[in-house]
Amino acid sequence: MTKAIMIQGAGSNVGKSVLVAGICRALVKRGYRPAPFKPQNMSNNAAVTVDGGEIGRAQALQALACGRPAIVDMNPVLLKPESEIGAQVVVQGQRLTTVKARDYAALKPTLMPRVLDSFGRLAKHADFIVIEGAGSPAEINLRSGDIANMGFAEAANVPVVLIGDIDRGGVIAQMVGTHAVLPAEDRNRITGFAINKFRGDVSLFDEGMTAITEKTGWVSLGVLPWFAEAWKLPAEDVMDIATRAGGAIKIAVPRLARISNFDDLDPLVAEPNVTVEIVEQGQPLPGDAALVILPGSKSTISDLENFRTNGWGIDLQAHHRRGGHIIGICGGYQMLGRKVHDPDGIEGAPRSIDGLGYLDIETTMVPKKNLSLTEARSAETNTPVSGYEIHLGQSSGPDCQNPWLKLADRHEGAISADGLVRGCYLHGLFASDGFRAEVLTMLGTQSQLASYDAAVEETLDRLAAFIELHLDVDALIALAKPVAL
Repeated sequence: MTKAIMIQGAGSNVGKSVLVAGICRALVKRGYRPAPFKPQNMSNNAAVTVDGGEIGRAQALQALACGRPAIVDMNPVLLKPESEIGAQVVVQGQRLTTVKARDYAALKPTLMPRVLDSFGRLAKHADFIVIEGAGSPAEINLRSGDIANMGFAEAANVPVVLIGDIDRGGVIAQMVGTHAVLPAEDRNRITGFAINKFRGDVSLFDEGMTAITEKTGWVSLGVLPWFAEAWKLPAEDVMDIATRAGGAIKIAVPRLARISNFDDLDPLVAEPNVTVEIVEQGQPLPGDAALVILPGSKSTISDLENFRTNGWGIDLQAHHRRGGHIIGICGGYQMLGRKVHDPDGIEGAPRSIDGLGYLDIETTMVPKKNLSLTEARSAETNTPVSGYEIHLGQSSGPDCQNPWLKLADRHEGAISADGLVRGCYLHGLFASDGFRAEVLTMLGTQSQLASYDAAVEETLDRLAAFIELHLDVDALIALAKPVAL
């Protein structure tokens, strides 16, 4: 018998993703075979799955917490913002279309059968499903056709636990206000609640918990303090990436307007000898950086223009003249070339644009997306590298004859003639410990992190212990209901 429960938030970014990962790992340690599920996610930080699709990075982390490979059924609808008003719609791992927000409202109801199909299939291979909502169910203006929160909970007949974020303040209003605005059938679907991100003595909120229980009738599952090690886990939301002080070697990363797949930075952030500085819009690239990384982008041409508008093009020239290293990954790799062509208008109107010119390559956008888990080796040292590809463009040119990586069937990436600039399409490459150590040696320091993957696993174990200590997991399990297969 497979049981399920849905974790929804009283607002966005209340910590649902990390909480679900911790619950999943706690269930594994209790002998369950759990699986994560998020009906609809919105993120440009995607993961490639073993079945050849893409899902939100948070669900890939949750799958890891479950000891399972990530598959497309764990996140059947993924929205990837491409502009202020439009997003790419990925359904069961594959791009379906690109729509404006207003048009997506009409599309949503047609996606529910696909969502339920994925949920039912996943339930056949797990004994407990922990479902993550999106945003807040209190957004009752979005209730019609909803597939992310109460719409899904109703369709799948699953109970809901509501999470509030006390760090933002006003958490009693968050919880009681949600209870007040929900229609009765949705309100009654919430069976329990917990408060997240408390700083200090949690007993100081005892009266607050009593007040919420009295005004809602929901079961109290506990107050979770701030989990200080959350930064060690891959972040999903672009707002979660921030400068983290470490060692003397500085790596600068401009926060592009459409930055994507920024999990590339996580292994570098974890290195004690390294400081990763996220450079905000309008701020200069730091002059003392040993390396500037141009990260992935959901819209290369737009972000290339954004890069120049911020004055970063001039800063990068100065960095290069000083002998500083530059690495471009995926969209960042494309930007470092001489030209980017978009003849089919994949990113907007058909056009070509000058690149930054540090690599003698040109890129052409093509409609078919390359999605693959990839094994490679360093072309310079033969060191193994694992990662994933998720891109639309194809790049070629003289510098590709001096590749950064070797795959079984081809060379990948490029290194400039002066050796200071390199790039490739492979995401996740710095998680490979030997390869990361080589890059740090190039920058004049040594890796002090023996195994990034082991560090993530250890953090998940500590998160599970934290969940068991502060959340009533027994009560959570009791609130879950069997899935109707």
